Amino acid sequence: MNPVIARTTKSAGILALLVSAVISSPATSGASSSPLKVTTLVSGAKLHHSYFSAGSKTAKSEILSNPDDVTMYGSDIFAVFGNGVGGKGQASPDGNRDSTIVELTTSGRVLGQWDVLGHTDGITADTNLGGVLATVNEDGSPSLYLLKVAGSSAAHSITKYSYNEVLPHLGGTDAIVAEGSRIFVSASSPGMSGKAAPQPTYPAAYSVSFASSKMLKASPLFYGESMATNVTVGSATYGKSEKLALTDPDSNTLVPSTSAHFAGDFLLDSQGDQRQIYVSGAGTSAQKLSVLALSQAVDDTVFPSGSTTHLVAPDSTNNAIDLVSGSFNSSMALAVASPCDAGSAPSTCPGPGYPANYLATLNLRTGVLTKIPVTGPKFEPAGGLVAF
Repeated sequence: MNPVIARTTKSAGILALLVSAVISSPATSGASSSPLKVTTLVSGAKLHHSYFSAGSKTAKSEILSNPDDVTMYGSDIFAVFGNGVGGKGQASPDGNRDSTIVELTTSGRVLGQWDVLGHTDGITADTNLGGVLATVNEDGSPSLYLLKVAGSSAAHSITKYSYNEVLPHLGGTDAIVAEGSRIFVSASSPGMSGKAAPQPTYPAAYSVSFASSKMLKASPLFYGESMATNVTVGSATYGKSEKLALTDPDSNTLVPSTSAHFAGDFLLDSQGDQRQIYVSGAGTSAQKLSVLALSQAVDDTVFPSGSTTHLVAPDSTNNAIDLVSGSFNSSMALAVASPCDAGSAPSTCPGPGYPANYLATLNLRTGVLTKIPVTGPKFEPAGGLVAF
């Protein structure tokens, strides 16, 4: 994933707490001076699903693997596991083609799980539709699932939706965010089946609507070569308009309305390009784009509130969903720094100058990321972040 008011609004219920200021001083930390504590909420090695490989009538069982994104609906966590499925939905080495959505409590008790065909990438709560939306296939042949949330997990229902045409960026979809009737999706892997990105005709993000009972319509929100104002303090081009050259649209979110910077904007990060694009008036005639250059590639971004005491994050390296606890400072955004996803990263990574993923504060004026100290088990976050 590549993945608020919560990659991604991963906001519903208690995620309405994510409504705080994000600001300024590079010295300000997004957490207290004391290290944050990491604990394992649930391990994929303790969860299983059944699948049928091609041509077989005998079900096989395997552990869940490759956790990618998380969201919350009400007070429950929903996490997605890719299970080794390829970015276009190709079968994993053992023949499995299904990803899994898992519902669990904030104490780690599993309430239910649902298999979906394809590689899951983004997931978000959608209170307008009464459930969670999950995208599949970040590299091509994308589709979307709606898991309607009922009184109990046994009563939940799931429906697949397909796009009514080949998406014009000729790639797949990744992170998804929803607020009211608005749904925005990242246009990932642009040019996977066409000319290499960037291209002026490749959208970087879409506004998505339901065209019929099982079909989706995607309208370009902006393009990979749209013009944007550079808002990186200290940059030689600060305040000037420049053409974006996006090759890796990935995670997204909505900035809280009370934020001191980019309040209410739609946020998209282009991971490999080390850029974040902030879209004010998204989808309206007043839409404007700003671009922030980052000191490091990032995946998901989240905005703690003054009452935030926990983060939830997938850890693909350790095949777990982790809980990060402590005292959070609401004056900074937090992000998953992902050095090995930068366009300049070496083929063998982690390596010198390119460490494994880590949790960091993000200065929204300078784009500087600063690592946050944590204690507990090895922690290499990936994909989404949720705060509560």
